[in-house]
Amino acid sequence: MVELVAPPGWPRRVRPPGAPGWERSAVAWLLDICPPEFRGYPVLRRHDVVLARFAVLHIEACQAAVQRGLSEARGVLRDVADRDTVERAVETWHAESARLLAERRAVGLVEEALRGKRFVARL
Repeated sequence: MVELVAPPGWPRRVRPPGAPGWERSAVAWLLDICPPEFRGYPVLRRHDVVLARFAVLHIEACQAAVQRGLSEARGVLRDVADRDTVERAVETWHAESARLLAERRAVGLVEEALRGKRFVARL
């Protein structure tokens, strides 16, 4: 019997690679983290790996937006919000950056698994 291994960073909502129906759970998760418009593209609903690649690029674009937001937050927001609000906005950008970093890892792992990579348990 083959041991099913989900590597660190694997999304909780996706069954481990090799488990019955794991691809279905992966596709559902990928569609949930992508813009809702992606559901309307037949190619993304029919080709799991293509959907995963789109998801990777979407998350990376979000990461770039967060970096831009961080780089200009204090300068752009100081005229429209008080100092405490600006600092909370910067903290929010940092929290979003951390969330997206974890999500990027998860999407990358799912993409690798959909491409056939199998993960093994490590001590």
